[in-house]
Amino acid sequence: MEIPDRWPRKAWSPEDIKKAVQFGAAGLIVLVGLLTSYYTVAPEERAVVLRFGKYIDTSPPGLHFKLPFGIDSAISVPVTEVRKVEFGYHTITASRRTTYGRPREGSEESLMLTGDLNIAEVEWVAQYKIKDPKDWLFHVQDPEETIRDIGEAVMRSVVGDYTVTELLTRQREQIAQQVEDQLQKLLDQYGTGVHIVTVKLQNALPPRPVQAAFNEVNAAQQERAQLENEAQKEYKKAIAQARGNALKEVSEAEGYAVERVNRAKGDVERFVQLVKVYAKSPEVTRQRLFLEMIERVLPKVSRVIVASEDGILKMLPLTGAGGGK
Repeated sequence: MEIPDRWPRKAWSPEDIKKAVQFGAAGLIVLVGLLTSYYTVAPEERAVVLRFGKYIDTSPPGLHFKLPFGIDSAISVPVTEVRKVEFGYHTITASRRTTYGRPREGSEESLMLTGDLNIAEVEWVAQYKIKDPKDWLFHVQDPEETIRDIGEAVMRSVVGDYTVTELLTRQREQIAQQVEDQLQKLLDQYGTGVHIVTVKLQNALPPRPVQAAFNEVNAAQQERAQLENEAQKEYKKAIAQARGNALKEVSEAEGYAVERVNRAKGDVERFVQLVKVYAKSPEVTRQRLFLEMIERVLPKVSRVIVASEDGILKMLPLTGAGGGK
């Protein structure tokens, strides 16, 4: 016994199939149009908007709408990322223990001629950001290679104005600053859309074949500087000691002068008083002066010869009495 079909199936006619296909295609077109009519720009990016391949605008971060179906396209460019171009070396792994490698074989980008006609091996890095996404994408064919070529030319030009000693020692920061300024100026002229963040000299060394000789020269220069410093120290010490002795001599001379002047004044005052006394009693004063003089002189002589009235010379031994020899 056959069971009757309670829901009989209706056959699809060609017209029904055509309508279904048209409805599905329209829905797909609407879906594709919706999906291609907006784009999102991350906070660290800017989007360059193109219409049929022609630049029309640069969009800031956020959600934006555009013409669908590929009429408009958006290219995101990271503008806060700090990029770098390395010269004379390259980073192999960047981590807590960063490892570096030498430049490619045959490369001489690190060898430079200094102002005193010496050769130095300079390793340095230029860090930069993209400040104009439009210029970065369309104004220069290869911006990174352009930065490398211009950077190498600028560094060679600046290093040529300094001696090898200045490059290796005290003028490194000044050289890096000059390279940064000149590099930024040229990149702006070329319209690369790049902002140079900083230029750093990593290493500046003499070429490897002459490093030993250069180290010996450097050691000799340091020894000479040490000896000059020691000599300068001894010179200053001797000068200070001589000045101290001179001040001492001057002070003693001034003290002696004051003493002599005071003594002379005292002698003058004593003589004036003596004159006054002599004017009052000449004979007594004369006798007293004579006795005082004899009292000062006799202790210093060993014998005294006295001539008497009868012409006999008498000698008085004063060894025991006067303390003479």
